[in-house]
Amino acid sequence: MPVFYDQMNKAVHVQQTPKRIISVVPSQTELLFDLGLDERVVGVTKFCIHPADKVKRIAKTGGTKQLNIEAIHNLQPDLIIANKEENEQSQIEELMKHYPVWISDIHNLPTALDMIAKVGEITGAESKAGEFVDKIANNFQSLLPARSKPRVMYLIWRKPYMVAGNDTFIDSMLQLCGFENVIQTGRYPELSADEIIAVSPDVLLLSSEPYPFAQKHIDEFKQILPGAKIELVDGELFSWYGSRLLHSPGYFNKLINKLTAK
Repeated sequence: MPVFYDQMNKAVHVQQTPKRIISVVPSQTELLFDLGLDERVVGVTKFCIHPADKVKRIAKTGGTKQLNIEAIHNLQPDLIIANKEENEQSQIEELMKHYPVWISDIHNLPTALDMIAKVGEITGAESKAGEFVDKIANNFQSLLPARSKPRVMYLIWRKPYMVAGNDTFIDSMLQLCGFENVIQTGRYPELSADEIIAVSPDVLLLSSEPYPFAQKHIDEFKQILPGAKIELVDGELFSWYGSRLLHSPGYFNKLINKLTAK
């Protein structure tokens, strides 16, 4: 029986090339489809929104943090693709009693590329995965970091305000952009308006997800941080660590130019 190792360095035994795959992580779901595995994906979460025309036809297995275990049992998967941060440990441990579960653990671009390659291996799509790894790495070579090192705060939630701190994938993307993340305590700490004012970032980035920040929130923050540049950003391009990374460097270059223009 073939043995593969996931990013937790856990051995995952699969009988053969998996034919019934469930993905419980949105960015990894998109990757599976981009690898051409459409006919083998039998279950996804309700948050797996890409590719829209294809996931709408796939059975849903609840949310990333609240999986419907019964629905997963009904689908009889021969492989489940999960993530350490995005899924609940107790639910994943329960699923591991019944099925091969491959778990990713993503911190930065190298671990994202490693995930893509390893998912390609366990699903029998090594060649296509290798193409993605090479192309994403090459695209990031074209990224031109901000020389001015603007002090940036990246908001992911409202009521309460939550920000991306250190040791997050978002933080690693900010660093590659040449931004200095002003939040270096905790992964996703909560901040009050007064604490945001006290930190006084040069730039405030409002993510499109998981909270859907909009223009009205820019107006709101202009009252709080009148001296800061405030920008709505595509959260998927900062936080999805699968094949969507193909598009991140080009987007980042445009954002860097916009934020550092005199």
